Amino acid sequence: MGWLGRRARKRLLFLGLAWLTVVGIIASSVALGNASTLPQLNQPQNSYLAQSLDPVSRFSQGKTDYDRGRFADAVLAWQAAEQVYQQAGDRTNQAISLNYLSLAYQHLGQWEQAKTAIEESLNLLTTPTDPALLAQVLNTKGSLQLATGQSEAALQTWKAAETAYSQADDAIGVLGCQINQAQALQSLGMFRRSQQVLERVQKALTLQPDSLIKATGLRSLGMVWQAIGELDEAQNVLKQSLAIAQILNSPADISAAFLNLGNTARVLGDRDAAITYYHKAAKTATNPLNQLEAQLNQFKLLISQQQFNQAQDLFTPIQHNLSQLSPSRYAIYAQVNWAESLIELLDNPAGYSPESITSEDIAQLLAQTIAQAKALNDIRAESLALGTLGKLYKTNQQGLEAQRLIQQALFFSKTINARDISYQWQWQLTQLYQQTGDLNAAITANQDAFNLLQSIREDLVAMNPDVQFSFQEQIEPIYRNLVRLLLERPSPDNLKQARNVIESLQLAELENYFRASCLNAKAEQIDSVIEDSDTQTAVIYPIILPDRIAVILSLPGQPLETYNTELPQAEIEQTVNQLRQSMNIAYSNRKRLTISQTIYDWLIRPIETQLAQQDIKTLVFVLDGVLRNVPMAALHDGQQYLIEKYSIALTPGLQLLEPRSLTQLQLRSLTGGLSEPRLGFSALPAVKNEIEQVSTNIPSNVLLNEAFTSTALENKINTLPVSVVHLATHGQFSSNPEDTFILTWDKRFNANTLSQLLKGRNQDNFPPIELLVLSACQTANGDQRAALGLAGLAVRSGTRSTIGTLWSVKDQSTAQAMIQLYNNLTKPDINRAEALRQAQLFLLRQNKYKHPYYWAPFILVGNWL
Repeated sequence: MGWLGRRARKRLLFLGLAWLTVVGIIASSVALGNASTLPQLNQPQNSYLAQSLDPVSRFSQGKTDYDRGRFADAVLAWQAAEQVYQQAGDRTNQAISLNYLSLAYQHLGQWEQAKTAIEESLNLLTTPTDPALLAQVLNTKGSLQLATGQSEAALQTWKAAETAYSQADDAIGVLGCQINQAQALQSLGMFRRSQQVLERVQKALTLQPDSLIKATGLRSLGMVWQAIGELDEAQNVLKQSLAIAQILNSPADISAAFLNLGNTARVLGDRDAAITYYHKAAKTATNPLNQLEAQLNQFKLLISQQQFNQAQDLFTPIQHNLSQLSPSRYAIYAQVNWAESLIELLDNPAGYSPESITSEDIAQLLAQTIAQAKALNDIRAESLALGTLGKLYKTNQQGLEAQRLIQQALFFSKTINARDISYQWQWQLTQLYQQTGDLNAAITANQDAFNLLQSIREDLVAMNPDVQFSFQEQIEPIYRNLVRLLLERPSPDNLKQARNVIESLQLAELENYFRASCLNAKAEQIDSVIEDSDTQTAVIYPIILPDRIAVILSLPGQPLETYNTELPQAEIEQTVNQLRQSMNIAYSNRKRLTISQTIYDWLIRPIETQLAQQDIKTLVFVLDGVLRNVPMAALHDGQQYLIEKYSIALTPGLQLLEPRSLTQLQLRSLTGGLSEPRLGFSALPAVKNEIEQVSTNIPSNVLLNEAFTSTALENKINTLPVSVVHLATHGQFSSNPEDTFILTWDKRFNANTLSQLLKGRNQDNFPPIELLVLSACQTANGDQRAALGLAGLAVRSGTRSTIGTLWSVKDQSTAQAMIQLYNNLTKPDINRAEALRQAQLFLLRQNKYKHPYYWAPFILVGNWL
């Protein structure tokens, strides 16, 4: 299936796909369960069964229907077989039938029926039975549990399935269960353990002799690596799978490997490579459905790149393959996907519209698709087809008909609790209500869409690359639009809700960036921190909307308030980007101050009096979009910089983990760094002195130069009960997590891995890191999402606070700032934000370092106390 199809069957694709292929529950990357590979029933001993009711034929028909995506028909066939076996007292075959019934129910979104069927199957296997059969049933139960949010239960069930496969001497089954366990661990936020499990599986698979089952296993492993965001590993194992399939000359497996390599390249942002892979996948496919999936993905990418002539070349092949499909869920998803792409073409801003396709053609295609879904009794597929037809009417400015169709689609998606598509229909309704000026209905629908996204956020972002790929186009606007609607009626309740949406957007962006859940621990809201611990702090939430920059202000003991500056979004972002550029020493001071004052006027000028009246000492910013890449410390009021008046901290807004002051703790540090040139990076001669001075201020374990290896760093983090980790080395934060790293003596150490290590300390009952200092790292210049890497590291690692830099800094000035920072941290009654502020002011007051280039890039993310 194409992108829409995979989005629609989000859970079972990745939650079950991995190894249910190899262990006997799922058989290809397109069809969720190929009947020909499912275990065969035991032949009935009762001659009456064999001759009269023929349950084996009914069971086989169910497998055929299941493989073709006709899940409602599969249910009927397997129900009939199960009833016959029950009447005959054939417990084993009855258990197998119930197992498959549960699978079909899961595809239909009928979770209670799926649960009942799998529990009845297990009850029939209470007496000693074939361990391989027990393992298969447990595997199905684990898939159901993970699909319904019971991650811990799924983990335990898959451990039991692994034990059963071991008893059956099924090594491949064992590996499959381990992959499923890794997915459950990922869902629980145990990233390090998940990665370790997958690495063991990968090693074990590599040792297996080449075979098609090994190729399939590697492909499934690659898809799981991709789903959890380890894209380099995904490419590696998918290429191994491809190589084996090519050696064994299996066109179907070759095509599947190319398809998944294309999906991985797409998530990596290498669209040209993705298009090439999709072309090869289509060329080597052995059936119209597999070929169609590759063609649809290729077509979608070509449109996104406005390569319309190449896209036009795919029209005839796609339409031919569509005509070859018999009615099934997969055929419906393919047709809906095709219709969505055509709607996008008709509505594209480049003005391209193929003469061979009209709105009437698309409407007719979708009407046929709706009829097929009704005939199949596939409610989920019917909802998708109805909603897509509603989007077509919306595009054609036929609002009333669009509203009717989308409401009908929403009704169907709600009946099966398909929240992952319900939120899309609520969003479509929001836009329709806004077009008619019905603000109340728009807010309600937008709020419902937001609530649905919140309820499935981790699943969408962590387990669905389609949402990762299109987050900024499909998910982010839902958050921003709700803020805009709420601020049009700024009541106290609406302002609280708007702030909640801003914070939720911050977390969703971070999870999208990392392709994984960032924060699962119970956390404390900022309001309670301010009221209980720090009554001299104001929290400022600027958010960039299409027609303004809106700001929400939170003052201790005061109701929230809002103010805004009306400007086009493009002008806001251009000004902010100019401020970033003006931090270069070569830039005109006069122009820099003018730009700085402009942004000061947006964010601070309207509240200067209130900040003074409440004796505010610290400003905490929850920054949005491009604002994350500029230093708030360098904003200027015409007389002085903001840092000269306030301590400044940044936070994703969300929550702080058990905030407490550093003065309550006995500080100990793990300090590492490079002063010598390494791996193409220049020397940082001042680092040696920096590390010596840090060690003088607080007790430290030191790793310098050749001692600062990735292995040594991992070992020290895993074994030392330190409260501070200080790393003075080159590093970079980029919009691509794979390009986000710190430099050790032997390699670029991925920041994602670092965050997992630090998070692992908490899981191993170590105290969390109170302060992580990255004194020579930078966010990538001109990269609008780069600062997410720094903020995400702070949140995802579980560290209370992180200090990093927004651009590459001089090591001499950095060393002085760091020395002052630790001098300040050892003083009584000084918090982290003030300690950093005083270090920045120390540089600002020196003539040679007074330019913001030297002192402004240092930012504190997280707990400022």
